[in-house]
Amino acid sequence: MPEGGFDLAIIGGGVNGCGIARDAAGRGLKVLLCEQDDLANATSSASTKLIHGGLRYLEYYAFRLVRESLVEREVLLRAAPHIIWPLRLVLPHHAALRPAWLIRLGLFVYDHLGGGTLLPRCRSLDLTLDEAGRPLKDQFRRGFEYSDCWVEDARLVVLNAVDAAARGAEIRVRTRVTAAARDGDRWCLTLEDRTRGGTDQAWARVLVNAAGPWAGEVIEARLHLATRPKLRLVKGSHIIVPRLFDHDRAYIFQNADGRIVFAIPYEHEFTLIGTTDQPHDAPPGQVAISEAEITYLCAAVSDYLATPVTPDQVRATYAGIRPLYDDGSSDAKAITRDYVLALDAPDGAPPLLSVFGGKLTTYRTLAEAVLKRLTPWFAGRGRPWTAGASLPGGDFPVDGVDGLARALRRDFPAVSPAHARRLVRAYGTRAPAVLGTGDLGRRFGADLTEAEVQYLITNEWARTAEDVLWRRSKLGLRLSAEDAATLDAWMASARA
Repeated sequence: MPEGGFDLAIIGGGVNGCGIARDAAGRGLKVLLCEQDDLANATSSASTKLIHGGLRYLEYYAFRLVRESLVEREVLLRAAPHIIWPLRLVLPHHAALRPAWLIRLGLFVYDHLGGGTLLPRCRSLDLTLDEAGRPLKDQFRRGFEYSDCWVEDARLVVLNAVDAAARGAEIRVRTRVTAAARDGDRWCLTLEDRTRGGTDQAWARVLVNAAGPWAGEVIEARLHLATRPKLRLVKGSHIIVPRLFDHDRAYIFQNADGRIVFAIPYEHEFTLIGTTDQPHDAPPGQVAISEAEITYLCAAVSDYLATPVTPDQVRATYAGIRPLYDDGSSDAKAITRDYVLALDAPDGAPPLLSVFGGKLTTYRTLAEAVLKRLTPWFAGRGRPWTAGASLPGGDFPVDGVDGLARALRRDFPAVSPAHARRLVRAYGTRAPAVLGTGDLGRRFGADLTEAEVQYLITNEWARTAEDVLWRRSKLGLRLSAEDAATLDAWMASARA
């Protein structure tokens, strides 16, 4: 622990916690971040994996949130073009749901609200002629196409943590803050090491609760504060099926219940379908997709597709809990996705700032808002800086992925084109460091090598096969259970 403790301690290693840690460390603050499991272990790796304005939020008149998100869409695309890239989405017109003029008006607003320049504008489609119409039922003859971005969500979290650590932050994974109490002008934290066992203590001037679905439990059970958090837990589930269409555009399907469902090209050979909005009343750690949700998602896309999707086609699933700020909405899909920052600092006591709500796209501006709110405690300790700063590996043009992949193959001829592209998509300009001397060592399946796994252990806090196969990558879709077990055993011995 740094001498004198920390300026800022953060509970939670999701996108908000890691974004706050990065911003604060870049301003010269001494930062401690504690995550009870792996980075991006929960909500931040269970998203629909879009950096988007949120087209449907316009129906709820959330213009400020949509505008902020649209502006951030291009900021983040420039900062991390290896893990974020443009995605065109096709919205087939369903005559029984919304009139075409209303959709066109919404897309016009969506195009112009953020003032961006990197992404192409929306356009109308004749689905009887465009290849996007081929997978659809014949009744869908007209559609619209617009732009958003795809993101490798868990890698976004990890890269924020990597940058925070490079700027001096201490990142402690599998470390649970079991208790925290005010002691004079600082917080005293009790930390449990969930890997090796044992506890220790840390001190911080300011405490940030960015525990996501656990934010309420942190306040009530670990800090023992009387404040009752206004938090609604909403489950969102996704299914992964074999690839449903040949082109690289995604679909956004309207449904009669007012929800929308995406069908998105995923990992080359698959299609990602989601999401649901279900109230979640169980503990945050007890989350899984239900059979009813699988049936719902299959039915939702089958309403549009000429060839129905059935539950037996599902190759993988995931579910996560969105910790949304309770704005009083009775319908889960209508709850605000905006964030709320709750500051607790009675009578000059050391402050607690709790983060409620938020969305992946606005994590960076949320971090800036947190630091602005904490200005009275950190006056003169740096200015906002992240808007123009690349994330690790992202220091190249937004259209530079192909060039980096060619350069990687030139320097490492044994690497296949597909392998080179995957490495560049994961690590950007740091891909050569992953390959090291070119001795890739053992192969665990697919194109996963010992060199890459060792890099992830050393530089990205990977501890288990699940960390590597489902958060640092999505190679879990391609490795067998036996391969995963072999990887887990190797990683355990490598850490010993």
